Amino acid sequence: MPGNGLGRREALGAAGMAACGLALAGCGTGDAKAQPNLKGKVIARTADVPVGGGKVIEDLSIVVAQPAQGVYKAYTSACTHKGCAVSAPKDNVIRCACHGSEFAADSGKATKGPATAPLASFQVKVEGDGIVIA
Repeated sequence: MPGNGLGRREALGAAGMAACGLALAGCGTGDAKAQPNLKGKVIARTADVPVGGGKVIEDLSIVVAQPAQGVYKAYTSACTHKGCAVSAPKDNVIRCACHGSEFAADSGKATKGPATAPLASFQVKVEGDGIVIA
């Protein structure tokens, strides 16, 4: 691209980085808006999400937890610090292996830094034996 000091690769890289930043900008708001194609989608089976634990749905970038018997929560699986994928909850704690951040499985709230923002949450409901995005 003549005149702006950036080559084609640099300009494309900068545009890609900007798009990624915009896509992640809403992740720390605490409330994820379900994409229209996710609403009503079964994301997990209740039998696959243990009490005090959970499951990461990698292809949807969602982590599902059952912090108390019959209570299901779902969050984005991207850590609010640097966007690394978090692990499945264990002992009601969702952990990020990249930098050690921890989140409460019942609220998504950051309980140990460096992350300070909560994981964005999805509204879910149980239909039969499925956990569904509401």
